[in-house]
Amino acid sequence: MPNDFPDSDDDALVQQDRLWQGNGWTARVIKNDDDDGWAVAMIKDGEPEPALVGPWTMGRDKKNPKPLDVNAFNTLVKTANEVIRRHEQQLHAQLHKNVFVNTDDGQFKVCLDITPDEDDPYATLTAFDQYGEELARVRVAPTFKLSVASASTWIENGYKKP
Repeated sequence: MPNDFPDSDDDALVQQDRLWQGNGWTARVIKNDDDDGWAVAMIKDGEPEPALVGPWTMGRDKKNPKPLDVNAFNTLVKTANEVIRRHEQQLHAQLHKNVFVNTDDGQFKVCLDITPDEDDPYATLTAFDQYGEELARVRVAPTFKLSVASASTWIENGYKKP
């Protein structure tokens, strides 16, 4: 079928009052089910769920939402990216922990790295000397509680699996 609009672009970004796309994001103004107001959902391209849903400003008529524009969209993109970054930092902190243990032989760093596999979750306990050289590595339960005391006991027991 010939293209009747040779200058049209099938991949053109939508930039309308209630739907705005750009920078890998889509902003969609939606009716807030909890009250008479409006909300905006920020969806990262390729993701099934919004990364951010927040209240949206009413328009001058106090009935319809304020239209999206480039400035509001750019602010929403910045906010949504920050939400994702904080979520990734929190997840990383939950999955990767470390403590330092002082012994007669010097200071050791003990790391716990959790692999949250759906079928077979596990964690790896690793000890490093003060120069960053790996001394030992064992697989442990993902529920292993890393603390200075548990790391000290592991070191004192010759790095045997706790």
